[in-house]
Amino acid sequence: MAVDDGKRVEVSPGRLWFGLAGPAAAWASLGFIDILITWRACFDPEQFGGSAMHPVVRLLYIAAAAALFGVGLAAGIVSYRNWRTLSAVREILEANATDRREFMALLGVFVSVTLGMGMLWLAVPPFMIQICTRAK
Repeated sequence: MAVDDGKRVEVSPGRLWFGLAGPAAAWASLGFIDILITWRACFDPEQFGGSAMHPVVRLLYIAAAAALFGVGLAAGIVSYRNWRTLSAVREILEANATDRREFMALLGVFVSVTLGMGMLWLAVPPFMIQICTRAK
């Protein structure tokens, strides 16, 4: 807990855990949805010799990816705000994160950036190639 002008600053445990676990849950969910949509969209046409899929599949995948990326982004913003509230240091490159809550908030920022980039890399291919072609 940081001290601000003699007052203790509180951040709820729910906000800390959302900031830390939210990006990981969104990234894992996007991976699961990717496998599920690809399997369902490509399994039946492959049995009959074609690789065509319904055009709505790409939109469904992009919508799911955008929604889950939004969850990861929101968790990153919450983590950053938590860290700014709890830390006396204002520069993120100089952060020490000596307190458990401050460490959770700072780790949430790093997890959000890392897994957010992973979600982007997973969501970009359907813009350029067909989902069934990518699965082969």
